[in-house]
Amino acid sequence: MSPVQPPVARRVAVIGGTRVPFARSDGPYATASNQEMLTAALDGLVARFGLQGPGAVGEFVGGAVLKHSRDFNLARETVLGSTLDARTPAYDLQQACGTGLQAVIAAANKIALGQIESAVAGGADTASDAPLGVNDRLRRILLEARRAKSAGARLRALARVRPAHLVPDIPRNAEPRTGLSMGEHAAVTARAWGVTREEQDALAAASHQRLAAAYERGFFQDLVVPFRGLARDQNLRPGSTPAKLAALKPVFGLDAPDPTMTAGNSTPLTDGAATVLLASEEWARARGLRPLAYLTAHETAAVDFPHGDVADGEDGLLMAPAYAVPRMLERAGLALADFDLVEVHEAFASQVLATLAAWEKRGLGPVDRDRLNVAGSSLATGHPFAATGARIVATLAALLAERGGPGRGLISVCAAGGQGVTAVLERD
Repeated sequence: MSPVQPPVARRVAVIGGTRVPFARSDGPYATASNQEMLTAALDGLVARFGLQGPGAVGEFVGGAVLKHSRDFNLARETVLGSTLDARTPAYDLQQACGTGLQAVIAAANKIALGQIESAVAGGADTASDAPLGVNDRLRRILLEARRAKSAGARLRALARVRPAHLVPDIPRNAEPRTGLSMGEHAAVTARAWGVTREEQDALAAASHQRLAAAYERGFFQDLVVPFRGLARDQNLRPGSTPAKLAALKPVFGLDAPDPTMTAGNSTPLTDGAATVLLASEEWARARGLRPLAYLTAHETAAVDFPHGDVADGEDGLLMAPAYAVPRMLERAGLALADFDLVEVHEAFASQVLATLAAWEKRGLGPVDRDRLNVAGSSLATGHPFAATGARIVATLAALLAERGGPGRGLISVCAAGGQGVTAVLERD
């Protein structure tokens, strides 16, 4: 028997994307679940590209970071509640803030290997409807009562319940290994890299101004579907200026002199969902769909932040893209100068600036700010953790298509746990 030949990798096209407007937590989407938001984004994609028919899409990949127990099969339940064919397979994945981009990569790899012809990838997160855990001491007592062999043993276990046990465990935005919040980690990194308050406020103001300009020119008309009364991202402040942002008080890094990070140059807690349609060239051609761009490379990295970040910031919690991008570019034979557009997820303005400085330190050269986040990014849109990667992929692909000719774009997403997910999009 002759050996099976490995498949030749095919090009993976980004056809388009759809998301709901992002909203600040405890706002318009306060009672919306991950599934409801992700279903709305998926239905928008199905309607836009006519995906209602049987077998229209090979599979759906999605996830969320803040998940209730009811979300254990989020992607599949989203499909069953949507207008997509109920026979579409679906599965969940999670990699903190990199979830949306990693979902795109997972789907793209199957298309590249010829296992499926098309897929939808995305993610959703709600900071408003965050799960509340049972107090761990109460949980242990309840489990002991369940295991009891007699009514008396069950009652003795339950008799140990105290009022303090009824206080729920509320999710904390803190790293288990260090106890520091993401913002506090970013403040350590900002000090280590010498990132100034003025630089951060300038970057944040530019994000709002560029997002506002993109909405005004109709750029998001095919990318955003109204949801619960919103037609635009609620966090958008078109009138943001460095001078206005300079009036805000610091909220992170208060344990050191001259803190620089404020609510204005940090991403707010956000609710929202986003999806992306990926396909082989043959699938797109058969349906008369023209690809916006192609996913041509990707890389994931991680850093030892429990030691590096607290020490000097070189391996800060959000600095993994400083390693992922150089590796990816070396493998692809590219340099930063080869990119027309650069999309860096704006978890914090300081983190973006530190990442740019790290790339330059590692010999990649400076990034032209006129090519950076040209339609705004997370500081203006907000950041529903698992949705951000899909939002960026769809936005960058549309931006490359808008230019009209060949082009190349870089994506960099930092994530909790000291991880980073990066990718390259190209257009012929």
